[in-house]
Amino acid sequence: MSAVAWTAVGSLAAWGWLLLGQGFFWRTDQRLPPSEAPAQWPDVAVVVPARDEAEVLPVSLPSLLAQDYPGRAEIILVDDGSTDGTGEVARALREQLGGLPLRVVPPGEPEPGWTGKLWALRHGIALARAGKPEFLLLTDADIAHEPDSLRALVAAARTNGLALVSQMARLRVASGWERLVVPAFVYFFSQLYPFRRVNRPQARTAAAAGGCVLLRAEAAERAGVPESIRQAVIDDVSLARAVKRSGGRIWLGLAERVDSVRPYPRLADLWRMISRSAYAQLRHSPALLAGTVLGLALVYLAPPVALFAGVLEQDAAAGWAGGLAWAVMTGTYAPMLRYYGQPLWLAPLLPFTALLYLLMTVDSAVQHYRGRGAAWKGRTYARPEAAPDR
Repeated sequence: MSAVAWTAVGSLAAWGWLLLGQGFFWRTDQRLPPSEAPAQWPDVAVVVPARDEAEVLPVSLPSLLAQDYPGRAEIILVDDGSTDGTGEVARALREQLGGLPLRVVPPGEPEPGWTGKLWALRHGIALARAGKPEFLLLTDADIAHEPDSLRALVAAARTNGLALVSQMARLRVASGWERLVVPAFVYFFSQLYPFRRVNRPQARTAAAAGGCVLLRAEAAERAGVPESIRQAVIDDVSLARAVKRSGGRIWLGLAERVDSVRPYPRLADLWRMISRSAYAQLRHSPALLAGTVLGLALVYLAPPVALFAGVLEQDAAAGWAGGLAWAVMTGTYAPMLRYYGQPLWLAPLLPFTALLYLLMTVDSAVQHYRGRGAAWKGRTYARPEAAPDR
């Protein structure tokens, strides 16, 4: 067989393993586990790190203020050096709408060795602990919750004995680029961290979605977070690892009533969002970067190339192997598109989207070696740790 045919066969074999051996990552059925209302609802502190979020707070914060929670709950919004009036907007919304108690507090500038979000969380968690809540809800400033979201999270944690419950918020999909890139973002994340494996106590795989994390305060203390992960850029995965390693049960699934309201209308917006932390996920390793590029090329780019080359060169083996690999790829992507309510004709375009992610990852490495590191909201972390071990 030709070299193209052998490459296509290798890609097809990889897809066979991904289909059956990677925790059925492509399924979208991991939703909040069944739960019962507790006899007495525990206290909860909602911690919201916010830096220059005045634009999205009018959409997201009212959903937290309006939580229909039977127990005692308060919101601590940590205004992390905002220059756009984030704190003032938050206070005005609370005064106008009422709802849960709200405190807006400044954390000060991060100390050396801390990334900005974790520094803000540290400050918010420290204030929350003074009230001795049983649970902490760590949620981003761009996340909107349905009125029963907090109640459902707490009930799931209490019923199932979970130390951490995290939902992957449904990201906004409105523009053409969002339709092309966003569902694939969640698809690739679940491929790296299959939710079924995350949710098995005996499995080593651990991950969380940072936009919505319910965490037992006792589990946070036992795991030493956020101090133990203070350098992490991929803070949600690092948090889940720390909790699981300390003996806590964790759960991760797709959200039905938790949504991100942040828009990414242009490719440049999505590019910055993904590339800022892609190389940190690879632990700033040139070897892992090279392996990732080769892996993406073999798994996602080789099938369509082999199919078209097989047709043009009358190479039946290359054409059949490439076509079958592309078909399996398309089939595994379809459930995520259905979850996002997108047309299935987008599924065969996944190789093009994968090419974009490949280029974003390479750009992330280039920015790192230029000394720009993981840049976000005016801060740059030149050499942060992806997920430091304890």
